Amino acid sequence: MLQQPEPDDYVVATGETHAVREFAEKVFSRLDMPLIWQGSGVHEKGIDSKTGKIVIEIDPKYFRPAEVDLLLGDPTKAKTKLNWELKTDFEGLVNMMVDADLQEAEREKRANG
Repeated sequence: MLQQPEPDDYVVATGETHAVREFAEKVFSRLDMPLIWQGSGVHEKGIDSKTGKIVIEIDPKYFRPAEVDLLLGDPTKAKTKLNWELKTDFEGLVNMMVDADLQEAEREKRANG
């Protein structure tokens, strides 16, 4: 992008869409905390199936002011003009994020003794 002769905007995306629920399920599965869901709508909660503890729940304060039905990035321009190709799939991205957070938590634990 930065080496192009003229500046331009590019979308770097998977071209896939995933629900927040799917993301949460993959994260907690990666942490060996398989979820079961109880309730519905804003009262839905994700519960660690091993301990029975609520580990995730909906908080309406994080809703977008104008909710959209579908968010989907189109990377066509980056692919065609930059020959950009996706290297990390959704599950790989989830794993990278979880690993980074675990490493940060470990650093903080060591720093705070």
